[in-house]
Amino acid sequence: MRRKTSLVLLALAVFFAALSPLLRWYAFPRLAKIPANQYQDMVLEAKDATLIDYGSMTAKKVSKITIVQTLKGNVEASEKIEKTAGKDVVVWDGLSYVVGPDGKMVSRIPERYIFDAHTQDPVHAPGEMVDGDPVKRAGIEFKWPFLTEKRDYVYFDAQARTSAPIHYKGTRNFRGLDVYYFEQTIPWTKVPFPKTMPVQGITPASIARTGTTRWYTTVRKFWVEPLTGAPVYGEELHKEELRGGTLLGDRDKVTVFAGDVKMREDYIRHTVDLVKSNRTLVLLLTSYLPWGFLVLGLLLLALSLCLEARGRRPGDRRPTKDAEAEPVTA
Repeated sequence: MRRKTSLVLLALAVFFAALSPLLRWYAFPRLAKIPANQYQDMVLEAKDATLIDYGSMTAKKVSKITIVQTLKGNVEASEKIEKTAGKDVVVWDGLSYVVGPDGKMVSRIPERYIFDAHTQDPVHAPGEMVDGDPVKRAGIEFKWPFLTEKRDYVYFDAQARTSAPIHYKGTRNFRGLDVYYFEQTIPWTKVPFPKTMPVQGITPASIARTGTTRWYTTVRKFWVEPLTGAPVYGEELHKEELRGGTLLGDRDKVTVFAGDVKMREDYIRHTVDLVKSNRTLVLLLTSYLPWGFLVLGLLLLALSLCLEARGRRPGDRRPTKDAEAEPVTA
């Protein structure tokens, strides 16, 4: 009976020891993915900012500018792309909606971002765009990969429609989480005008006829939780200008928008709580269960060997030769 039990324990030990690396290196990359129907929103603010008044074409100080960003998973579009891509695909329909202190729209820029649900690498398919302009992204946007590394990544800039390195700048602690800090600087770059302008009668085409151009620069900062690859906080030192042309009269340039854009406090708290919850799930698959199964396998192996040793009986001793009969003396 002990021998049968020890064999069962040995089989279980081998099973759990083999399951440990399989869970970490085979199951996790396939189980960890962004759901196709995910929806998220975020509110950012730039206080004491500078904003253009299109009526007088002058820059004015305002108390606050609010940016509402939404990302909505398009399940129908993702399923259609998956048929030809041969992989799990997520399609995010995004919208960046900017309003001034009076609640009126400043700009409205839609996006469609298509990417691999597991790796977050871009997937190029019809419909990929920024503000109606077709784009072909390189690098990541919005989210880092699961198990983010301490290295530079390529990050897509929607304003410039180009990708550039975003640099790893070290590990920091943010609201009780160990995070990786990344920073990207986009130098002054000529960028398109938004398709939807805040003043009726002013269109990108009408501005283009004046010879006036739009320029943009930013310092983009992200605090990223490395296990989930989710930014828990973001900030941008953002500047836009109009340059040249008859629209500005005798001026060389006018500030369109300048401010330090930061996540609103209630969204910071919500994001941190959400990331902490998701972080536990990633740890379960990458650390807790693999190490737990490995330790369990070693314990079962030790118990199996112990039972086997106790179940053994000493072998029969080899018979000794009979002593030779002593001679009988008369």
